[in-house]
Amino acid sequence: MYADIIIDITNEKLDRIFQYRVPEWLEQVLHVGMEVVVPFGRGNHERHGYVVGFSETCDYEPDKMKEILRPAEKSVAIESHLVELAAWMKEQYGGTMIQALRTVLPIKKTEKAKQQRIIRRLISVEEGRARLEEYRHKNQKASLVMKKLNITQEVVRALEKQNVLEVYSEQIYRNPVKKTEREEKTVVYTEAQKAAIETFREDYRKKDYHTYLLYGITGSGKTEVYMEMIREVVAGGRQAIVLIPEIALTYQTVMRFCRRFGSRVSIMNSRLSPGERYDQMMRAKNGELDVMIGPRSALFTPFPDLGLIVIDEEHESAYKSEQVPRYHARETAEERARLEGASVVLGSATPSLEAFYRCRKGKYRMLELPGRTEGSLLPTVDVVDMREEMSAGNRSILSDRLHSLMEDRLKKGEQIMLFLNRRGYAGFLSCRSCGYVVKCPHCDVSLAIHKNGRMVCHYCGYERAQVKVCPSCGSPHIGGFRAGTQQIEELVKREFPEARVLRMDLDTTRSKEGHEKILSAFAGEEADILIGTQMIVKGHDFPNVTLVGILAADMSLYSDDYRSAERTFELLTQAAGRAGRGREPGEVVIQTYDPENYALVCAAKQDYESFYNQEMHHRALAGYPPAGDMMAVHCASENQQQLEIAVDYLAKFIRQIAKKRQAVVI
Repeated sequence: MYADIIIDITNEKLDRIFQYRVPEWLEQVLHVGMEVVVPFGRGNHERHGYVVGFSETCDYEPDKMKEILRPAEKSVAIESHLVELAAWMKEQYGGTMIQALRTVLPIKKTEKAKQQRIIRRLISVEEGRARLEEYRHKNQKASLVMKKLNITQEVVRALEKQNVLEVYSEQIYRNPVKKTEREEKTVVYTEAQKAAIETFREDYRKKDYHTYLLYGITGSGKTEVYMEMIREVVAGGRQAIVLIPEIALTYQTVMRFCRRFGSRVSIMNSRLSPGERYDQMMRAKNGELDVMIGPRSALFTPFPDLGLIVIDEEHESAYKSEQVPRYHARETAEERARLEGASVVLGSATPSLEAFYRCRKGKYRMLELPGRTEGSLLPTVDVVDMREEMSAGNRSILSDRLHSLMEDRLKKGEQIMLFLNRRGYAGFLSCRSCGYVVKCPHCDVSLAIHKNGRMVCHYCGYERAQVKVCPSCGSPHIGGFRAGTQQIEELVKREFPEARVLRMDLDTTRSKEGHEKILSAFAGEEADILIGTQMIVKGHDFPNVTLVGILAADMSLYSDDYRSAERTFELLTQAAGRAGRGREPGEVVIQTYDPENYALVCAAKQDYESFYNQEMHHRALAGYPPAGDMMAVHCASENQQQLEIAVDYLAKFIRQIAKKRQAVVI
């Protein structure tokens, strides 16, 4: 018997299968995904590797075949279907097979099991009382000790010897989810929710698995639909994975799922300790969980019979990995579902252009939720032109309109969220007098400011000297956007000294439960104003929030990325959707230097389809995805001179190939 093994070395020259003989004593033990120790190379150095297959014939001379030494200690095996998924990821996204295998293995080694010592009484209650009286007469202090339960180890051992009690240990799982009482509440679904649930249920019962796009405006009850779909899957003895874009969303999401599914729900994220991560994987593997919630890495939970993958806020860029293999969770989820016979549900109020495009092409099935639940209305939206504010003498970050509305809400005891759109804020020049942004004449993306005083296009390489006055109106008020959440917090505290203010950004959420503490404090109405970046605008539900202020709304419009308009539309629509989710109507103030931009106009109206049509027109003209396909090639070297020669050679080589395939190189 021979095993096919991938050696745990990230080197493309070694990125192939090596065959080893399986010793007889391992034949019944070894399986696909197992980590083993093998002799490797001329010096037969001990190396780790993963078993990816078996065969009864060898491709080399049997006499020269090396033998597997032993299984690796404290290792965690990869499920066979995840090995298959890793092979697909390697082909699809590049990188080596070992990099793909490490990605699908959420934990690398076993952790020490947590033990709990339990004391069990071996005698009857009556006999116990009699013994207690006996002990009291012998030593009067014993009653005090017993009352406080300050029993020493010696006392416990003495009672063990007298067969009064026994002490034993059992393994307990570290559980990062606080125990929550299960609630059976009656949910009244809208007609659109019922139709979405029924479509999924009918297909699922026929084993007709699909990828669905659950497209519903903010507050339309997408989470309730997910939960009903999961209930269907769990009732059949299968499991579900729920992906969320950020750890910040975990707290509220988990609470809702725990109330519905009890203790068979867990979480997976980077804030957990190695022991907690290991225990959640073991619980999933052993069939002790029904639902796993977490960001991108939770996709690789080793469930024995996966039935559904839900990707909430599927438009989020966080679903794309920045490390090799640079996989996209949406595409990888579809492949895992195909391998295991499961369905995928993508949910969003602002679907990615790729997902909506695939619906239009008939590759995905559309499930639509056009109205908010419980009849609550979408908030009213004011767009404030900050150029006019400046010409009227207001140089503050807060417009007069937003300032007066904040005063009004604080008097009424209602809550306010201030969202600073920091995405793409740095590195470009904009004019505060007329809103002009310095862009590349060829690529229509903003020029990035470099420390040498030059402005460069990161797409085509065009550059020019940094400007000191606005090329459009001649104003000297041209520069980068400098304000951060901390400055805004200081300003708000100065303007509204009586208000209780919370700030949520990378600095305030560094601790393990940082997100949870801030969000639960705001949900418990311990603060009047919450200031934050992207992490405060996604998926949170605060019924008492009636005002949302969006500061620097157009900053993300000018990041050097062809998706900047899409990202801006998504952020503004999501931010606006946080207002008026309770009984009181909501209001939103969008502050901008470019009020005529179609992304802002459509976001103010919450009109996704109008935005989609205009944005797809631009993408088709430029050949950008999803109208075309695009691949980025990154090159790196410690030697700048060698790198420039290599990149120049590579560009010439690619251009030769590109001619035959009608491809464009930029």
